[in-house]
Amino acid sequence: MKHLVESAPTFEDWEGLHDALSDAYFPHAMHPSRPAAAAARSGLEVVDLDTCRLAHIRFGATVGIDSEHPGAMAVNIPLAGRLRSRIGSEDFDSGPGQATAFPPDTPARMPSWTPDLDVLGFRINADVLHRETERVFARKDVVLPSDLDLRTPEGDAWFRMVRTTFDNARDCGGVLYQDPAVAASVASMLVTGLLLAAVPADAEQAQPMRPRPVRRVIDAIEGDPARAWSPADLAEIGGVSVRRLQQAFREYVGTTPFGYLHDVRLERVHADLAHGRGGSVTDIALRWGVTHLGRFAAAYRAKYGELPSHTLASAA
Repeated sequence: MKHLVESAPTFEDWEGLHDALSDAYFPHAMHPSRPAAAAARSGLEVVDLDTCRLAHIRFGATVGIDSEHPGAMAVNIPLAGRLRSRIGSEDFDSGPGQATAFPPDTPARMPSWTPDLDVLGFRINADVLHRETERVFARKDVVLPSDLDLRTPEGDAWFRMVRTTFDNARDCGGVLYQDPAVAASVASMLVTGLLLAAVPADAEQAQPMRPRPVRRVIDAIEGDPARAWSPADLAEIGGVSVRRLQQAFREYVGTTPFGYLHDVRLERVHADLAHGRGGSVTDIALRWGVTHLGRFAAAYRAKYGELPSHTLASAA
């Protein structure tokens, strides 16, 4: 599958739509209420990030969907309309600002997916979900709820990340995520964001926090600031959860782990610019892991009182 598969409403029948959706998102049984011609009003767009996928799904008529979501979790986010579902023996009902998480290998039914229901789905491989859950929370017993509130600060931040990822892929035809390293980094951020949004902070077990995890992470950042670090990477090095690491950094360092990483990158770029090492401003910034050059220039000027180009020109 390509990194972006965009299907205009050209499905000739429900069987064709069923096969495309099964291949792109999850195997399922589909029960349409209208003749085959109504399938042509459906739409399917998919962004494939290898370990997870995003799928924008609309049906041209009311359909029923049955699936056990084999080998992966599905998080279905209604952009419009209401998603009513039954997972095991429990009923769920979500609308905009909410989402429903369908656990792997568990019988689930969406009995009445209507044409006004517009869903952005997030599929995560089960092994990746389990591994990242342990890395993010430094525990093995965390269970994600099926009801997700995307109106919390964490939920809203994750939803915006999902929409931005999908929109970027649509706008650039998927080129942005064709680099496996970029796709893996984006996937890791999406999974971490989901976990932090889904599991309340007070659900984490209290544990004493000492400077040692902070020191380990600082050493790792300073040793390789150009690396495309993810929150879970840094938490794993510290041996604590993502939230605990953030709290410790605020307490002992006065910033977040990524705030510290940002400062280290600025310092390394400044040193190379001041000594005229490494070519152009862009070359130097990219070498130290800076990807948002516009934000970088503004942050550099705020920290050093001049533009990066002026520092480089002074070194000539």
